[in-house]
Amino acid sequence: MGKRKKATKPPPKAKDPTLEKTFDCPFCGQEQSVDSSINRKKGLGRVACRSCKATHVMSVNTLTEAVDIFADWIDRSVEANQEKQDV
Repeated sequence: MGKRKKATKPPPKAKDPTLEKTFDCPFCGQEQSVDSSINRKKGLGRVACRSCKATHVMSVNTLTEAVDIFADWIDRSVEANQEKQDV
């Protein structure tokens, strides 16, 4: 008679990295004060600072994440600052 084979367990799966949902405010400099929310039914994403009340709203799709809304806010504020410098 032969020996029983050991049942080898598969290695544990690595957890998927999660993206942040709170960010540092670019206007007032507070850390972790910008919250993001996505309403997929209405198709709107919103980021708002709890300290200085600065907000940004944009349209979203199924692939949009909170970091995308924050990045769009930063891009739009940089564009607005460049327009002011050009005038």
